[in-house]
Amino acid sequence: MAEQREQNLKNHRRFLPPFHFFALPVVMLNVVATAWHGWRHPSVWNLWGVVFAVGLLMAVVLARVQTLIVQDRVIRLEMRLRLSDVLPAALAGRASHLSPKQLVGLRFAGNAELPGLVERCLSGELKNGEAVKKQVKDWQPDWLRA
Repeated sequence: MAEQREQNLKNHRRFLPPFHFFALPVVMLNVVATAWHGWRHPSVWNLWGVVFAVGLLMAVVLARVQTLIVQDRVIRLEMRLRLSDVLPAALAGRASHLSPKQLVGLRFAGNAELPGLVERCLSGELKNGEAVKKQVKDWQPDWLRA
């Protein structure tokens, strides 16, 4: 899926239109409508409808969350392999101390700037993925994100 536009810090987050602009709003509106109906017409059956609507919302949100967790695990593995190839041996040995969020942020950095960014992460200067991404100069796009 090769995109034509440039990817950078400002536009790298992905919106999945069927999820963000259809499924999630529909199930959220379903919770509101079901709760409103249950409030106006209290019954055990309508209470069950509210419980079911909330459960459906949770299922939809958790499906997305679990997808992102798996994506982060794959990125961690990818980055550990990449860092072992790119970093000097002494620094590569310390790379296991990087947090998962730092590894996700480092994913967007070019090979030439990785050693410096890893050093800054390990020294505590760049504490999370957002801080790392803000320091990336040679942005490596990732168009295959979930």
